[in-house]
Amino acid sequence: MSRKNYNKMVRWLWYGTGALFFSLLIFISLILWNPFDLFGELPDAKVLENPESHLASEVYSSDGVLLGKYFNVYNRSFTEYNELPKSVEQALIATEDVRFESHSGIDFIGISTIVPYLMIGKKRGASTLTQQLAKNLFKLREAEGYTGKVDNKIIHKIKEWIVAVQLERAYSKQEILMMYLNTVDFGNNSYGIKSAARRYFSKDLTQLNVEEAALLIGLLKGPSYYSPFRKKERALSRRNTVIDQLEKYDYISEALAVSLKSKPLKLKYGKEGDAAGLAPHYRNYIKQIMLKWCKEKGYKLYEDGLKIYTGLDSRLQQSAEDAVDKHMEFLQSEFIKHWKGKTPWKNKNPDLIYDIAKTTAQYKELEEIYGNEPALLDKAIKEKSPMRVFTYKGYKDTLFSTLDSIQYALMMLRTGLYSIDPHSGMVRSWVGNIDFGSFPYDHVAQGRRQAGSTFKPLVYAYAIEEKGLTPDSKITDAPVVIDIPGGSPWSPKNSNGKYTNEEVTLKQALARSINTVSAQLINMVGPDSIVQFAQRMGVKSPLEPTYSLALGVGDVTLMEMVNAYSVFVGNGYRMQPQFILRIEDRYGNVLEEFGAGGAQVLSQQTSQYMVELLKGSVEEEGGTSVDLIRKYGIKGEIGGKTGTTQESADGWFIGITPNLVTGVWVGGEMRIIRFTTMTYGQGARMALPIWAYYMQNVQQNVNWGYPPGSFHQRVSKKIGVDTTTLLQEEMLPVFEDPMQVYDGL
Repeated sequence: MSRKNYNKMVRWLWYGTGALFFSLLIFISLILWNPFDLFGELPDAKVLENPESHLASEVYSSDGVLLGKYFNVYNRSFTEYNELPKSVEQALIATEDVRFESHSGIDFIGISTIVPYLMIGKKRGASTLTQQLAKNLFKLREAEGYTGKVDNKIIHKIKEWIVAVQLERAYSKQEILMMYLNTVDFGNNSYGIKSAARRYFSKDLTQLNVEEAALLIGLLKGPSYYSPFRKKERALSRRNTVIDQLEKYDYISEALAVSLKSKPLKLKYGKEGDAAGLAPHYRNYIKQIMLKWCKEKGYKLYEDGLKIYTGLDSRLQQSAEDAVDKHMEFLQSEFIKHWKGKTPWKNKNPDLIYDIAKTTAQYKELEEIYGNEPALLDKAIKEKSPMRVFTYKGYKDTLFSTLDSIQYALMMLRTGLYSIDPHSGMVRSWVGNIDFGSFPYDHVAQGRRQAGSTFKPLVYAYAIEEKGLTPDSKITDAPVVIDIPGGSPWSPKNSNGKYTNEEVTLKQALARSINTVSAQLINMVGPDSIVQFAQRMGVKSPLEPTYSLALGVGDVTLMEMVNAYSVFVGNGYRMQPQFILRIEDRYGNVLEEFGAGGAQVLSQQTSQYMVELLKGSVEEEGGTSVDLIRKYGIKGEIGGKTGTTQESADGWFIGITPNLVTGVWVGGEMRIIRFTTMTYGQGARMALPIWAYYMQNVQQNVNWGYPPGSFHQRVSKKIGVDTTTLLQEEMLPVFEDPMQVYDGL
């Protein structure tokens, strides 16, 4: 080639390069200007300074412990740079952006290698961490203009470059790194490195080791494709690739890399979302309140990163959950032995399992396939498949058919525990069932069951208030016949079928749960008055004004009964249960605070009499709760009432201490699921031990604020309560009461 032609070619190359560069500048300027919305908007400066991200709202206990989070799609938990293990930072940079510290948002060296790699048939990405952050955080590909109808990969890439450079100018490298790690998707509904550490390893972020960090960073290439739960071999290979990168860039030695790659995956699947953390049923209840509050105040519960501080005490809650697990594991074992391979419904409803199966979504799907072939449908519903079920030793993988899973779930006894400070209204602990993941139905606020003898104190209280009775007033324990207008006479029997035919004090009668005395008391005041009084005490469930109400035949919730008993300990004041103390935004600014509210609904004299009566259950000979002192060693002044309903379908115990009122219910999903003998089929055996285990731990830890004491040491602080205070009751959700069996158990 002649010198002249060579110079001409070089000149045209410069012209072409200049024209290309000039065209690129014009194109970038057009994208920045976005005339006629050709390319879609870019985030403005204010958005860049405060990038919108979906941040889960968090629920805290009164002692500052994170109970759980509310999130919809993005389960994000933000973490600070000083919490980040070096191994995570090094694995991310070595694998995703090795020149992160030196570039300004765009890696021109990486871009220059794309063409050579394509020429040899390999793919190579050159997106920096800052570009990936820009794409993920601002959803740049969703902001399309009129050009969105054509192939716009170049436009998307230029947008990423522009925003990446802007981010580099606005934030430090550490801030960009943490923004990326706090928002990126790690799969399995985990957004952000902190959520991922809990999801895959049940660990705090700071506890991650090198191989665990490598696994999490490896997931960023494809969370579903490399899922360690479903694709273990792929996940292991990808983890080892990240370890190789750490060695390549001298973050770890070759010997350490070899050692780490030889280790198997050690996953410990942590609960996230509604089932994670303490008090999941309680948090689900709070969620209903918060959804209403957010709607009224213009916030988004699942996206705005609200901080919700509650009255729950995490220490009491842990004690409550431990007490439930301890006794229910034992009781469940006895229940299975009791039936010896049979089922409680065999004689009364032998087709129960099939009847329930027919209501499930799975059965309906199979019915569409095999609708005209009953034999094939029956075979399909009996076909076993892998399933994870709840046990008291942890979740267990097994092979179950649909029918197997329903029977397994039905044979699991259920429970509820609810504990409240009667003087402040603070709800201190709440256990809605044996496990939220498998049994979300809440037996504190939703489950309505017959209260049995735990309802009797309400009858006693109203009779004392209206008739001027005292704990020493006497009534004869003898057969009683009450004429029912338009019906047959009512003549209740004592639980043991015996009568002393002697006068007993009200304290003795309630302690021994004598039915004839309760019948005579309701006859004195009338069942209509008892219904009205129960409502005054906080029982909102509909009650029939029948004389048998004296024996607790009405269906009520555990929450209602405990709230009513709190009036006795609270010197006649019915305090509204206080769930939420305050709500803050993501930056710690207080949005709203909630105070206590209440009103006096019972005289102080009557409430003190009722405390004395309830103490009789523990102190009197023949009292139904004497085991609390004799067997369990509960200290200080205590009282309570057991309850057992017809055919032992429900076991109750509501116990009082000077500053804590706690109720426990135990029973089956359906009323026919029960013990058939009184060995365990009574409140004193089914429910009382849970209360005892709970109080043992609470009393041992006097620094929690609930030490053993005397009822007389607590003077009412409720005189002059401002009843105009916004009561949280106005915010409470209205629950239906479907006694349902859940699909997929």
